[in-house]
Amino acid sequence: MKHCSTPEQRIEWTMNILRSPSCHGLISQSSRDHQVSRQTLYRWKQKAEQALKEVFTCRPQPRTHHPEVQRQVLTLLIEAHASYREIQTCLKSLLGTSVSLGSVCSIVKQAGARARAWLCRQHSATARALALDEQFSSKRGEAYLNVVDVHSGQVWASLPPAAVEGESWMIALWDLQAQGVTYDVTVSDGGNAIHEALKELGQLWQHQRDVWHLFHLAATIQGRVETAVEQEEHRLHTIRGYEERKVRGERFSGRPPKTTLAMQEHLVSHLLNVWEAVAYLFQQFQQLLDVVIIDATSTSGLLSAPGRQAELETLVSLLFDLEEQVPTSLKSDLHLIARQMQLALPSLLHFTHPLESRHQQALQALGKQALQVIAWAWQRRKILGPDLKTLLQGFAPAWRPIAQVLCEGWSQAVRASSVVENWHSILRPHLAVHRTLSANLLALLAVWHNHRIVPRGPHVGLSPLQRSQADHIEADWLTVLGYLPATA
Repeated sequence: MKHCSTPEQRIEWTMNILRSPSCHGLISQSSRDHQVSRQTLYRWKQKAEQALKEVFTCRPQPRTHHPEVQRQVLTLLIEAHASYREIQTCLKSLLGTSVSLGSVCSIVKQAGARARAWLCRQHSATARALALDEQFSSKRGEAYLNVVDVHSGQVWASLPPAAVEGESWMIALWDLQAQGVTYDVTVSDGGNAIHEALKELGQLWQHQRDVWHLFHLAATIQGRVETAVEQEEHRLHTIRGYEERKVRGERFSGRPPKTTLAMQEHLVSHLLNVWEAVAYLFQQFQQLLDVVIIDATSTSGLLSAPGRQAELETLVSLLFDLEEQVPTSLKSDLHLIARQMQLALPSLLHFTHPLESRHQQALQALGKQALQVIAWAWQRRKILGPDLKTLLQGFAPAWRPIAQVLCEGWSQAVRASSVVENWHSILRPHLAVHRTLSANLLALLAVWHNHRIVPRGPHVGLSPLQRSQADHIEADWLTVLGYLPATA
């Protein structure tokens, strides 16, 4: 409770006490004269002494870190997946440099602020294809929201944990549009939050469902059917051995089988038929989602998008019919894959729509047979030519311009969001070390990844930024953030 006195009075009483610190009984006398408790006077005295000390004490200037130390800290953080204490230990053990934890935190915080500013300046000169996905955090119902360029692997946005809702994705996409990032295709694994956001934004018509997630689910369920067949065949072998010993009058260890030999043989035969049907349908499903399909019965020589749609709808209906014929233990699995395919159908064939116009132009210019030959060669491009230039050399000179347009369109078809899964694999080691990733650390990782030169593979020697922007030359991510270049 505040004393009922004015600030001027409190200043005067406290100054009198400070003037005569050694005067015996001064505080007791002041307490009686001004009707203030001794504890309150002692507290005022202590606050006044502390204020005077702060005024006349020279504050230490913030320590500036050597540029080489900053580079070492950030390199260990990103390249070695090191924690702050591990960075401190490594610098002390390997280089003899003593750096406090506070200094490490300060360096990372400053670099993270620069990285976030750099990410906000990213823009696209042309419309891009974006892969959207969530990476769930340790907190229930929240996830990291990641947006990665499909063709180049450039990270456009990586946001700290937010609620997995349509509103979160709408805000993320609005921020990208305000930043100057334009896109004409999006692809995801079919999450409800992403679907809701794109529907609200009116962009669901340009959304492609990732096909590899469905392929993986189909392969998993086919494996479960194979396991069921193997188990029943093993049981059939046991029953057959029991019947043979029973005929010979020999004893059989263990419990007698619950079914007869004929019933078990019928069950195994039925399961083998189910397995063959499942394997055939899943193989057809994968073939129907190829980029280009040769069809001799069509007028163009290639299977059209409406033809694919009709075939997929028939395949889904056959899976639902097959569900009624399988044992109870497999019904839920067959229903799951059939339902997932049915829900994904509206977005599964978006990648075929941009190709239809190219197919029609090639058909009018070269004819049906030439179009089929080009499609046949592109399907075997790994054998006929390691790159597009070598493949084109195998065509007649009159075909090459049209063949180049077709091959570029087929190679740029967006069917999967695998590139954002690659980004998740980069984040996982850092999540294991730091438990949670702040906006600063996510930005640092994104800037490092965008400038990282690929050491091997089809894009060797190029960074995601160089693949996205041909005129981008700078490769050192720390130099881009304003740090001095590394000394030789």
